[in-house]
Amino acid sequence: MPERAAYPSDLTDKQWAEVAPLIPGAEPGGRDREVNMREVLNGILYLVRGGVSWRMLPHDLPPWGTVHYYYRRFRLDGTWIKMHDILRGKVRKKAGRKENPSAAILDSQSAKTTKKGGLAAATMPPSM
Repeated sequence: MPERAAYPSDLTDKQWAEVAPLIPGAEPGGRDREVNMREVLNGILYLVRGGVSWRMLPHDLPPWGTVHYYYRRFRLDGTWIKMHDILRGKVRKKAGRKENPSAAILDSQSAKTTKKGGLAAATMPPSM
């Protein structure tokens, strides 16, 4: 656990034990990782749950640039998708369901804002 006061968005020990094996290791041929990956994930969760900007991460979490680097890297290399799929499967299995859902529901809704829509309604000349 970190040597700081915990934020409500921090991973619990049990949650960390579930996700730690899903985090890719350091890139081959590169330096060993010096950053605490649990704290990187805590930084990402703080940002997502709190709705703050990257530069507003508290100073007792890793630097915002480091947190952003891993967030972006995991998005680009598919780590988030893999993590989501594995964790979803575990949750479904624990609930006595098949690991993968067999159906999905999609819903969309749209509402017109003006008769003509968009810019056309705003650029009409005033009536005389």
